[in-house]
Amino acid sequence: MHDVVIVGAGPVGLFLACELGLAGCSVLVLEREPGPLSPFKALPLGIRGLSSTSVQAFYRRGMLHQLLKASGVHDEPGAHPGPDEPSVPRRGGHFAGIMIDPAKIDSAAPPYRLPGPAPEGMPTHVEAIEAVLAERASELGVEVRRGVTASSIAHNDESVIVQAGEHAYTARWLVGCDGGRSTVRGLAGFDFVGTEPLFTGYTMFATVADPEKLSPGFNLTPTGMYLQPAAGYIGMMDFDGGAFDRSQQPTRDHLQTVLRRVSGTDVTLSEVRLASSFTDRAMQTTTYRRGRVLLAGDAAHIHSPLGGQGLNAGIGDALNLGWKLAAAVHGHAPDGLLDTYSRERHPVGSAVLDWSRAQVAAMRPDPHGRAVQGLIRELIDTRDGATYVFERMSGSSVRYDLGSEHPLVGRGAPDLRLEDGTRLGDLMRDGRGVTLDFSADRCLHGSARGWESRMRYVAGPAKDDLGLGAVLVRPDGVVAWAGDRAPDREAFERAAGRWFGDPES
Repeated sequence: MHDVVIVGAGPVGLFLACELGLAGCSVLVLEREPGPLSPFKALPLGIRGLSSTSVQAFYRRGMLHQLLKASGVHDEPGAHPGPDEPSVPRRGGHFAGIMIDPAKIDSAAPPYRLPGPAPEGMPTHVEAIEAVLAERASELGVEVRRGVTASSIAHNDESVIVQAGEHAYTARWLVGCDGGRSTVRGLAGFDFVGTEPLFTGYTMFATVADPEKLSPGFNLTPTGMYLQPAAGYIGMMDFDGGAFDRSQQPTRDHLQTVLRRVSGTDVTLSEVRLASSFTDRAMQTTTYRRGRVLLAGDAAHIHSPLGGQGLNAGIGDALNLGWKLAAAVHGHAPDGLLDTYSRERHPVGSAVLDWSRAQVAAMRPDPHGRAVQGLIRELIDTRDGATYVFERMSGSSVRYDLGSEHPLVGRGAPDLRLEDGTRLGDLMRDGRGVTLDFSADRCLHGSARGWESRMRYVAGPAKDDLGLGAVLVRPDGVVAWAGDRAPDREAFERAAGRWFGDPES
């Protein structure tokens, strides 16, 4: 019997598998596709953008260099700022196709911000992400079986049995990371609620006979939207109420008809090599856990790809769930720890769905949509507006309600750097929590000793302690407790016990 079976070997499932493997769990990943390669994962159709919080996750697990290399991202001036240089976003992104000027983003706006080696977001593609994660998963002893499809689930208070083909796999826990059409979600009986689509979207890799008729970049038109980020790569949105039958492969004639309608030109597609369709259907499960079955990524929430939030939300799910599920496996999870996964991540998923809906509403090709577009353009053209949108897209605005009034608690930890040059990111590669004690008398040393296998204790002065005396960081990089210049030992012990259970004897 495995500790955890994960259904789905995409980026979310593999990231979760790595987190669990790092914590010493036995993990089996089941994937219905026979192989890892697909033209829809490679460039250009597989292109994705990782937010700053997702990049931080790879950095803190020691996988950022491999990901940059696999993604073909080369170091550029300002891509990896020095210890005292500000991190300035190199690309601002967009809201509803309205581009953000990076120069207008206030990089010092988020509280307790510090520069670090990880770039503020990066372009990549699904094939690169999966290759890096699959290699790390293999190193950690994770088993991945491909070409198998889950067909039934039986679970009780002790275990879960997954039937896949002729084999039945038993585990203590099951996690569905199997995408928007999740089999696990349906078999386990999760409620899936939300809103129906307003448009059908298309992406294609095609040869255009008369490319001069199309403009590069985002193009909002009176009849829809089309996007041309690179020659031959075209995306478009047709506000048809999601009427296209997505069980059918879109033909060249259909794609050409839609492109002509949304572009307002008589452009001709001479060849379509690859094409896929999607909608802005926005749905979410009412909870991310039912007994011993949990969901993460698109299995728990689906929405349009506007803003590039889906992959990043999924990685956030995996990062939040991994250490909590591992604690449950090893038997030292405090009461209710695993339930905090759904309690913390469900509001984040809900906010992402609303973010997507807001963009769709602003892009509607009617007088109402155009009025909203005009207002948003004016707001994004301001420093506060550009900064707000960037913070929402980057994930830096996410804050979990952990019951503390301290403004840092519940947020992603800044990359604090000790006087010897050691960074918080360096200390998190083994997947444990971290306590940084900046107090002169090593105030928390004795208190932290009881959680040594679950939490690393490091003491010493910092290059910039941000006015803190000590800080407790969960394995997912979220600040669980922060103390002033003279840290309260009892408050620290309460926080450590809340997240890491009883101290070891």
